[in-house]
Amino acid sequence: MISMTETLTDDLIDTLQFLLFRLERISADSVVAHRASGVRGAMLRALEQYEKGIIPSDKELTLLIKHGYTLLQKAAREIGR
Repeated sequence: MISMTETLTDDLIDTLQFLLFRLERISADSVVAHRASGVRGAMLRALEQYEKGIIPSDKELTLLIKHGYTLLQKAAREIGR
């Protein structure tokens, strides 16, 4: 039987993978590109740990997701200018 924690973690991992794909597409000329690169690195490390069976905490994953969405919003504002 799958626990609620496993389901939540799987959902967070799916969101993390979605954000990785989107953050990867931020232009290198963007003001947020350098920071996005760092956040992507942290996300990739969390995914590597997950794949090795070392489950990152939901708190850690949620924080990475929050940072990822914030950077996407900032990059989108740059495009809109």
